[in-house]
Amino acid sequence: MLRRLFSYFVPINIHKKNSGVSKTLEVTWNNGQLVLDSKNTNYSYGSLQRILRKGLKYIGFERIKKFDSILVLGVAGGSVIRTLTDEIKFNGKITGVEIDPSIVDIANKYFKLDTIPNLEIVIDDAFEFVLKTKIQYDLIIIDIFQDTTMPNFLFEDFFINRINALLQTNGFILFNTMVITKKDEERNLVYKNKFGGNYSLRMYPKVETHNELFTIKKLN
Repeated sequence: MLRRLFSYFVPINIHKKNSGVSKTLEVTWNNGQLVLDSKNTNYSYGSLQRILRKGLKYIGFERIKKFDSILVLGVAGGSVIRTLTDEIKFNGKITGVEIDPSIVDIANKYFKLDTIPNLEIVIDDAFEFVLKTKIQYDLIIIDIFQDTTMPNFLFEDFFINRINALLQTNGFILFNTMVITKKDEERNLVYKNKFGGNYSLRMYPKVETHNELFTIKKLN
């Protein structure tokens, strides 16, 4: 494909759409890879896929392969789901929650998410979904952004407690955050201190410059 070849020299945009939720969405060939971007940041594949792959490696691919169920809050183009299915060979149930139906349309058309047999996509607000579901998960991946902004509810006690209730014993949370300002650093430190002796938490700062990852294991 010529566009893919030329993308090693200059990014080539093939689709642009305005979304009421995510504002600007762009699908672009970049360095031979198809990526999904918002106006100011990478949403799927590219750097974001590298970031979340690192988080999954910290947890351990062989451990993840043995899990039964995974919840992904914030699907976008589905790069972390592709890592789970194509690289880790995870065959259990994956539930992806995405608030923006325009993103789901793009993910299906350009990244073929609808061809993954063990994936269910739910179009819903992550906060509302977490309130309603009664299922427990072995791994909960939280990757929710509106461009470069993270919703405040992700760091509030009610949401944190609800996520913890949905996590199986010995299960993991992988939380991708963006740290740009001093206020973001302080926010993450407050978040870290919300997990006591029943959890094992690790922070991984400066992953791809502005991202900070948390891996949190529920001990009992």
